[in-house]
Amino acid sequence: MFIDRAKITIKAGDGGSGITSFIHYKGKVGGGPDGGDGGKGGDIIFVADKHLSTLADYYYKTKFFAENGSNGEPKECFGKSGKDLVLKVPLGTVIRDRETGLIIADMFYDGMKKTVLFGGEGGKGNARFKNARRHAPHFSQTGEKTDSKQVLLELKSIADVGLVGFPNVGKSTLLGKLTNAKPKIANYHFTTLSPNLGVCTYYDDQFVIADIPGLIEGASDGAGLGTEFLRHIERTRMLVHVVDVSGVEGRDPYEDYKKINAELKKYGKEVYGLKQIVVLNKTDIAGAEEKAKEFKKKLRGKHEVVEMSAITGANIDELKGKIVEVLKTLPPLKPLEYEEFEYKKPEKLEYEILKEGETFVIVGTLVDVLKRNVVMDDMQSLAYLHKVLRDRGIIKELREMGATEKSTIIIGGEAFELLD
Repeated sequence: MFIDRAKITIKAGDGGSGITSFIHYKGKVGGGPDGGDGGKGGDIIFVADKHLSTLADYYYKTKFFAENGSNGEPKECFGKSGKDLVLKVPLGTVIRDRETGLIIADMFYDGMKKTVLFGGEGGKGNARFKNARRHAPHFSQTGEKTDSKQVLLELKSIADVGLVGFPNVGKSTLLGKLTNAKPKIANYHFTTLSPNLGVCTYYDDQFVIADIPGLIEGASDGAGLGTEFLRHIERTRMLVHVVDVSGVEGRDPYEDYKKINAELKKYGKEVYGLKQIVVLNKTDIAGAEEKAKEFKKKLRGKHEVVEMSAITGANIDELKGKIVEVLKTLPPLKPLEYEEFEYKKPEKLEYEILKEGETFVIVGTLVDVLKRNVVMDDMQSLAYLHKVLRDRGIIKELREMGATEKSTIIIGGEAFELLD
């Protein structure tokens, strides 16, 4: 199954918690603190792989979570770090943040890596909190929790040449002659339901060519396979426009040519502005020669023209030579130009005090950090909380807002009384 778009949920691993532990050995019931730190959570890493051509791996499974870090252990042993989760995607996959639509990465080059989410940091064990005044800390730090994110994956095939034209004009047959690709071919419309890619070799030159399906009148508005695959043309350097010059299906070849170009123009000037070589196909059919002369007369030299038969391979080398000649005049393909979007951890410790009657709720990133660092049933840990509130002027601000000893102060879901 060819899938070129997917919406998935990703989450880096949570950090493991540090532990509260004390040395125990014969003859001494309680020794010094020896609680180890928790391990770091695993990252979410995307890797571009040239051997992939579809996002089908992300169609049925849509949730991808990295491994959590393990908790710390006694004897100051660190917890094991969680394994990174590596997600492989085809070349040309654009990763976007679903909420904003902004681009996180354009996976353009083979082997390219992008760490989209970083695992949570491990919490510190109680051995880390020992100092000259605090010999036996009975508290430790919990691991950093991570949030899940939704991202959009959109594949835009990377090719030097895009084959365009109405259905059943011989694009797939031509691709098979130009390359070693073996596309499905049949005598009905929309045989090709996904872009087919192949590599063409012409003497010392090579180029990648893609058969772009789904172009009919109204394609830019979604008709047929329409915009489902028009975006794959965005990643091509030039176009080979295949026209059935025989007219065996009752259509006018030049009108077909104009209609396809009209759809390209409506889709975007970047696509419409690509250089074209027009292939007048099926010249082996009776009457095609006269129609080809009429077509070229109407075209008035606007594009290079190659008359050929894809089924017999006639003039295939002429077409290869012209493609190589044009490609040498064009700049190489480049990744998208964009301002990179990153999921960042909060840098500033901010807070806000919300008042409702005699209840004061303190919220913000400062509270998130305090929840990790404070153990509510340990006096030393609570003393640290009180010191932070006093040093940052929060207690003073609570007083100015009307808080008294009878007020309820809520921090991280826990209720406290106001004490100086």
